[in-house]
Amino acid sequence: MQTHKSILFIIFSIVLVTWMIEGCRKNNLELTAYPVQIPAHFPATDYYQRNPISKEGFELGRRLFYDNRFSVDGSISCGSCHQQVAAFGTYDHDLSHGVNGSHGIRNAMSLFNLAWRTSYGWDGKYTSLDAVYAAHINSPIEFGETIGSIINKLKTDSRYQQEFKKVYGSSYISEPRIFNALTQFVSAFISSATKYDSVKQNLKTFTASEQAGYTVFLNKCNSCHAEPLFTDFSYRNIGLPLNTFNDKGRITITGNKADSLKFRVPSLRNLFKSYPFLHDGRFIGFEQIFDHYQSGVQQSATLDPLLTNGIPLSAAERTALVDFFRTLTDNNFTSNSNFAAPQ
Repeated sequence: MQTHKSILFIIFSIVLVTWMIEGCRKNNLELTAYPVQIPAHFPATDYYQRNPISKEGFELGRRLFYDNRFSVDGSISCGSCHQQVAAFGTYDHDLSHGVNGSHGIRNAMSLFNLAWRTSYGWDGKYTSLDAVYAAHINSPIEFGETIGSIINKLKTDSRYQQEFKKVYGSSYISEPRIFNALTQFVSAFISSATKYDSVKQNLKTFTASEQAGYTVFLNKCNSCHAEPLFTDFSYRNIGLPLNTFNDKGRITITGNKADSLKFRVPSLRNLFKSYPFLHDGRFIGFEQIFDHYQSGVQQSATLDPLLTNGIPLSAAERTALVDFFRTLTDNNFTSNSNFAAPQ
């Protein structure tokens, strides 16, 4: 049965790609495939077969991502909160900032390795990237705009008319096309050029301290922050005190009491780039996180069972863990000019 499914998937992929190529030919489109490189030690995904990226679509999405016209007052873009230097998260403040000096109640999550996600946001509210874009655009404390108004602004830009025609066959600007281009850009954010990845590929070796930290990680962290993506994509209550916003996490989406105080397990990749940490940016350093897991975990009905007794860490284990976390930093990703704002 599994073999039959695999064969059917391969046939479907071939038909899909053929259909796309023929569609492009009929519309006289000359699109170039964007090279997506997935390391062999990453989980398999058919995402890019289902959502192919062209260089032209990527460049259009890149321009849209950094366009301040998405906000009602022209002050912010997607890239304002999702900054490349912070692995497309926010490094300079704890909570996301929006128009008119407003701010949200959560820290902007880093954007990378999105092809392996099936939901988005700290509480998993969104099951598609289109839903994420729409929510940010319409939020009065984020962009404060409407997609109709944004389209009208983009229509006045002759460069956009040319780029939309290049990617989609006509200069018509619409919500589906805008969202598709944005997705082509952000889904190309693959962070995999770290020392850890080089070790997994037998290109480098850990230092003694990094290896010690890796051992601690496997024994005390890997259950939730499963390698190589360093998250299991689950939602867990890690025993944090309720913040001033009374943010109870996933229960606000599901209405299920069992989800109270549960938030997404974030990836540990690029921790040195993406602080402050956690859903509300309450911690700015590793020692605060270690202290929380050692002695600050608050007991409650929905606390993750793995944290009933906290996570005790010696001084040596803390030092080694930090050294290991440093191997998860992808400097190429955060400095790659292909992902920077277009000139």
